[in-house]
Amino acid sequence: MSRTLSRIASFLLVGMLAGAAQAEPLLQDGAYEVAVRLELPNVLSRGPDSTTMVCLPYGGANGALPVLSANNPLAKCPASNVEREGAVLRFDILCEGRGAAFAHAVYQLGPDAFEGRIAMVMGGKNMTMTEVQSGRRIGSCDPSRVPPS
Repeated sequence: MSRTLSRIASFLLVGMLAGAAQAEPLLQDGAYEVAVRLELPNVLSRGPDSTTMVCLPYGGANGALPVLSANNPLAKCPASNVEREGAVLRFDILCEGRGAAFAHAVYQLGPDAFEGRIAMVMGGKNMTMTEVQSGRRIGSCDPSRVPPS
């Protein structure tokens, strides 16, 4: 009888610890240094195109992370269909209007870092590309040092 109770207690303890681990936030609030690279079909990739700093609240705006490549119309468009399954974050970006740009993003989140890919179609241009991001937390947000995301 005590052996059965011991197994039940162990099972409950493991379940509670797993629940506590899931409750811990992934991707802490703070300033992140993000390496950004654009990949174009049939074009050889190289190192990051740029590195920027962003200030992120937990999960970003509406749970999504920002598009960071320069002169990208998707940076101003809203995210939708935001889903988080464990450490994986997925969302869509859709601009308004005929022939508008759209994208699908998938990120792998950690407590102080993230890796992500945003597959983009630039609407009327019928051009596809992927923004690849690799971010790491560098500290708390300092508004004088970090541009808004």
